[in-house]
Amino acid sequence: MSRHESIADWLDQDRPGHTLPRELYVSAAAFQFDAHVMLKSVWLYACTVAHVKQPGDYFVFELASNSIIVVRGRDGQVRAFWNSCRHRGSRICEQQRGRAPRLTCPYHQWTYGLDGTLLAARSMAEDFDKADHGLVPVALENIGGLIFICMADDPPPIDRVKADIADQIAIYDLDKCKVAVQDELIEHANWKLVMENNRECYHCEVGHPELVGVLGTYGFGKGLRDDGDGDMIDDRGYDALVAGKRDEWKALRIDRDLIEFPGGWWHRIARLPLANGAVTQSIDGKLACKKLIGPFAEPESSSLSVWTQPNSWHHFCCDHVVTFSLTPLSADRTLLRTSWLVHEDAVEGVDYDAINIAALWRATNKQDGHFSQTNHLGIATDGYRQGPYAVEEKLVEAFKDFYVDRARAAIALATA
Repeated sequence: MSRHESIADWLDQDRPGHTLPRELYVSAAAFQFDAHVMLKSVWLYACTVAHVKQPGDYFVFELASNSIIVVRGRDGQVRAFWNSCRHRGSRICEQQRGRAPRLTCPYHQWTYGLDGTLLAARSMAEDFDKADHGLVPVALENIGGLIFICMADDPPPIDRVKADIADQIAIYDLDKCKVAVQDELIEHANWKLVMENNRECYHCEVGHPELVGVLGTYGFGKGLRDDGDGDMIDDRGYDALVAGKRDEWKALRIDRDLIEFPGGWWHRIARLPLANGAVTQSIDGKLACKKLIGPFAEPESSSLSVWTQPNSWHHFCCDHVVTFSLTPLSADRTLLRTSWLVHEDAVEGVDYDAINIAALWRATNKQDGHFSQTNHLGIATDGYRQGPYAVEEKLVEAFKDFYVDRARAAIALATA
């Protein structure tokens, strides 16, 4: 049996319009495949430019045993390198975030510049050439301030994603933002279930009373007009909300059509009117930060939502930005990292309160963690059968289809 034969067999059990077979959610073999094969072959969201705001700022992105340093150089460029010294392989950056004038291995003090070049290595042979021993680079793309990395030797195309996302989020000027709050939550569920939970609002009206009060439920799997097979539901309410905002959005030059995983690409972007008079994503819908970002001189009652397969989603408001990434830790544990960004000049305790700005999504993340855990526990039973998606769970199926497609492609590449 080939190394990935069992994974291929499980993928062959995929059914259109239904959930994945049990083993792809709960087995140790599927986790190992996802973490070390499938997810290494695609672009992953790592952090924002605000996480590495100044030269020397670094951010460590980890996936299973792999560790990547994202660092801003003295030239202002953001780069990525494997977090492994070229001497004997020790990890270089031991903290998740930090700042350093150089990257120095804590084991034998090999020292690297912020551009990855080896600067110092003691007691090496006369023919040793430092130029041949710089840090190993990892593919990185800065998409409007969102940093994506790919661990593959030959990364897949990213040009359409880059053009579409950068066009819409550029106005928020993430280079002039800072990280106000960052949370790391371990959810006791398979990473695919955490993603699937995010990709629908079928559960929102009962499961997220705080969130629904500000965002409503339109646009998160329902309420966006479908010009295809016409199976979308309840889009008249959304159309009315959008119609009332079009002129304002056009004046601000932020009016765009929905982009929804075009032509097999892996991104979705929608500007959504907020609900019940809210002007931002906070518990009460009121400004969470007095200092607005981007082009907004006055509060503006919409948010731009960006989803990327396979590991992130983001919400851009007039006063702050919330970004989410996830990485699998084991078959039944997933790290969800949430970061709240505000204007770089905003002062905590004056312009914003850290607890208040994070409250809405902290509540939502806790609720979603419970739903994902109970989902995982139910799938782990012998009684699980692949279940059908509801009409408004089409974005869940879009994620599942992405996973199946990329998993099959990764197996084909690995066995070629």
